Amino acid sequence: MQYIKIMEAINEQIDAGLLTAGNKLPAERKLAESFNTTRITLRESLALLESEGKLYREDRRGWFVSPEPLRYDPTLTTNFSSMATDQGRVARSELLDAKLVPASRRAASLLSVSPFTEVYRIDRLRFLDERPVMVVTNFILPEYFPNLLELDVTTSLTDTYREHYNTLYAKTRYRVSTTSLLGETAQALRATAGSPAMFIERLNYDQHGRMIDCDLEYWRHDALSIESVATLSKG
Repeated sequence: MQYIKIMEAINEQIDAGLLTAGNKLPAERKLAESFNTTRITLRESLALLESEGKLYREDRRGWFVSPEPLRYDPTLTTNFSSMATDQGRVARSELLDAKLVPASRRAASLLSVSPFTEVYRIDRLRFLDERPVMVVTNFILPEYFPNLLELDVTTSLTDTYREHYNTLYAKTRYRVSTTSLLGETAQALRATAGSPAMFIERLNYDQHGRMIDCDLEYWRHDALSIESVATLSKG
């Protein structure tokens, strides 16, 4: 089929280094003309490359070649900035909102509190090499972190907990699934509505075994690769 041939041709250019990370592809009209095809067929090819993590699309800006994904190890408690730095990437965070709110039904369920219990909600946008790649929402139990919102919560909660409350992340429970980017999340990530995404839900416990917060992460699906090493017991 023609869309498969187009996909393979673009993929070959990426693999050969003719199209490199961050390169913007020509406009869809020009690409369709160069392949002597329709824009509908071209979009099928681009959508396949997007699903494979080779391309990503920015709303109103077009298609781009995806950089190498960030290696994400769920067994580690390394914060986002340190994880990026260790892999030679440049990370930064932008605070979208931080306030005390009644727990949503989902947050209440995750934190095992009654609905409408007041919790801190912190929303942040994460960047890799100046590309927005993840929106994270943290729901935090205030009883363990009084006056938290008076501190700088833009970058690392891991560091803030340790430095100001003598609290360490000791155990995390993960759930990973696929989803789509919608609404304000898609807008923050400069994605078109419906773009594929990775959703990571984390429940975090401190060194005393107390559940202290949870976070909901919406990632551009091409921006991370989940990798871990399992040690097998002998027997």
